[in-house]
Amino acid sequence: MIVPQFWAEGRIRQTVDGRQITVRRFGWSDDSPLAAQAHADERTREAFDRIAAGEPLERRERKVAYNGANGMPIREQIVERHGEDIVTRNGYGARCLNTPDVLFIDVDFDEEARRGDARGLQVIGAAVIGALVAGYASRSWVVGLAVLLVVAAFGFWRARSEPRPAAEPAGDPLAAARARIERFIHQHPQWHLRLYRTPSGLRALAMHEVFAPSDLAVADAFQSLGADKVYARMCRNQNCFRARLSAKPWRIGIGEHMRPQPGVWPVAPDKLALRDAWIARYEQAAERYAACSYVESVGNLQAVHPRAAAVQQLHDEHTRAASGLPIA
Repeated sequence: MIVPQFWAEGRIRQTVDGRQITVRRFGWSDDSPLAAQAHADERTREAFDRIAAGEPLERRERKVAYNGANGMPIREQIVERHGEDIVTRNGYGARCLNTPDVLFIDVDFDEEARRGDARGLQVIGAAVIGALVAGYASRSWVVGLAVLLVVAAFGFWRARSEPRPAAEPAGDPLAAARARIERFIHQHPQWHLRLYRTPSGLRALAMHEVFAPSDLAVADAFQSLGADKVYARMCRNQNCFRARLSAKPWRIGIGEHMRPQPGVWPVAPDKLALRDAWIARYEQAAERYAACSYVESVGNLQAVHPRAAAVQQLHDEHTRAASGLPIA
């Protein structure tokens, strides 16, 4: 996990074989802006030489934060450091905990809704295709319409009556997620998970052991518990685990984006006052909300790793998980 304090951009523009080539690359450092610039210049020269030699590389790196980054360091403002764990401010203004070895798993209920939407689209698609084929074969739009209605009605009836996987109650995403967790703990009795309710799902924190994001046990837990796929991919790319500590702005009455836009760190010095004013307003509103609420602990409750215990205390304090405040 790398969350640099300083960032810089290198730029080389030269003519090679009659064509002008401009290459830009970012550099970073925890030591100083000069060290970050030296790193940027080094990466730019290396990329330029490879592009000039014919390699099909991007000539300019995009300035992106955590979302979408493909193995690059986390490009967010560092708010606090707690040993190996770092609190950053993400691209929309919320505070996030980044930890290299304490496993958080986000299970997003929206995935259940997306699966339902996908089934509906499959039914509609089959009905339309059937109607077109029948209408063309019979040269009658009446026949096509009739086939459309019959196929759609049958498809939606099948979707509603189709048996769900065992122990996953229809229409109750919380119960479905809890059922997956119970099965996982039954198969892995040595695990100890703390469960938290989030606005769109559940968050699980592994207490019994520390992990590397590349561990097979992590991939198995993500798959078994139905972890959000984007979150799982980012954990691998960024080589860390992550948990949002404060409310999402649009859930607490702040409709405008963090200023300036985009909110990727660092921002120009002349824009810092604008950013700080937005953050002050956001933090004042966020005081009235929790990011998640503690539900229960499951598994081997006696198994507690010291690193996990320290991160759990930091997480619970910052998210206000035991406050009883509304979650956002």
